[in-house]
Amino acid sequence: MAIKSAPPCIVWFRDALRLSDHPALHAASTTGRPTICLYVFDEESNALRAPSARPLGSAARWWLAQSLRALQASLNSLGSSLVLRKGQAAEIIAALARETHAGAVFWNEIAQAPYQAVAGQVAAALKEIGVTSLSFPGDLLVAPANIRNKENRGLRVFTPFWRRVQASGDPPKPLPAPKALCRGPNLASDSLESWRLEPAHPDWAGGLRGTWTPGEVSGQQRLKEFLAKGVVGYASERDRLDRNGTSGLSPHLRFGEISPRQVWHAARFAAAEHPALSGDIDKFLSELGWREFCRHLLSDVADLAQRNLQPSFDAFPWQGNAETLRAWQRGQTGYPIVDAGMRELWHTGVMHNRVRMVAASFLVKHLLMDWREGEKWFWDTLVDADPGSNPANWQWIAGSGADAAPYFRVFNPILQGEKFDPDGAYVRRWVPELAQLPSSVIHQPWSATPLELAGAGVELGKTYPQPIIDHRKGRERALKAYAKVRSA
Repeated sequence: MAIKSAPPCIVWFRDALRLSDHPALHAASTTGRPTICLYVFDEESNALRAPSARPLGSAARWWLAQSLRALQASLNSLGSSLVLRKGQAAEIIAALARETHAGAVFWNEIAQAPYQAVAGQVAAALKEIGVTSLSFPGDLLVAPANIRNKENRGLRVFTPFWRRVQASGDPPKPLPAPKALCRGPNLASDSLESWRLEPAHPDWAGGLRGTWTPGEVSGQQRLKEFLAKGVVGYASERDRLDRNGTSGLSPHLRFGEISPRQVWHAARFAAAEHPALSGDIDKFLSELGWREFCRHLLSDVADLAQRNLQPSFDAFPWQGNAETLRAWQRGQTGYPIVDAGMRELWHTGVMHNRVRMVAASFLVKHLLMDWREGEKWFWDTLVDADPGSNPANWQWIAGSGADAAPYFRVFNPILQGEKFDPDGAYVRRWVPELAQLPSSVIHQPWSATPLELAGAGVELGKTYPQPIIDHRKGRERALKAYAKVRSA
């Protein structure tokens, strides 16, 4: 029974834009008190203005706007609403608590130093005015403090890390969404449009709108469909670019529209129901484990996107070249698999994971561009730009990070295309000027005969660029640069 005369409680929504398996919301709803649901768009707190806590990129800002609309609709269905406020979280939340005479504020933790600092400021501000604050874990399977080595540091190699996580047993079962919420007082709320999260002039988000439906309902449906059908063959098919073999859950996880433990338990249930799929599901869960690994790494290394984890790379002879960087960003390198990936990214806000590795390797190794340049571009253009996975993956490719790929591993974009897009379907979709080339040459159009090029309407250097660098020369140059660092 709702206690309407009791002081209301506030639920501060952060990176968990969902109703189910939301520990803070669940705790607030069980009090029976009026509940005020609040989202603070905070780009002003000092901790969030530090280099280690970057503002959202453009594509992620677009997703956030859609996700907040979806959350608002879900709350409306429970008889509640979402209050939007912009500013420093500690000031906004303390002011709202005073305004409403709130008795408590609940939130889910974010295991990242800048966000922990902000939460600490909020708790201190509430304590000053006599308001209780309660926080709950919710963004990871296992707390970073529980996975440490003998020196009390986080693990830097994935395989033993994942074994430790699995040995910890199943995470707590997901919490149900409230069936109803006791509505709090009517409060002023910012208009979402006033935050200018979405592009206007020009409106470049048409491809994002055509590709994605952000929100908890969509995330849950995507997980259900993937485990029912898409997971079949996942272990062997996930790298194929011409097939729909991935889950597409990464942006939903990034914004907390679905929780890691919801994914874990749903996958374990599917494996128990269909033992033949256990291998595919184990592989799928290991990808969730990689996200967890990157988040734990970020918990220990707040400036993961700014500095090399391997100090030897501080002396690496990167070659900054704005022209070649621009060609890579726009998918005009002359290597079809790289260009297809970069154009997919620009249009949809995501890129197939296999192509992410190939495109990143090409920038860092063939073009000798600092990995931070690529990481910044991905941060701005990915809807699933994760503060842990994005820099950790770039450092993995560069060879400068934790559990890094050896620097001498240079992806051959031609062979990668031929192996994972053997008929060229992926390239034909995203590089349509090459669509009429025979499959035998579509991944290296410069090897096509004049008759093949003419028949496909391709004029190298005009309708499609010549390779920006020869693969063999690029590889040799990268290895020479690496040898200098090793010998220094």
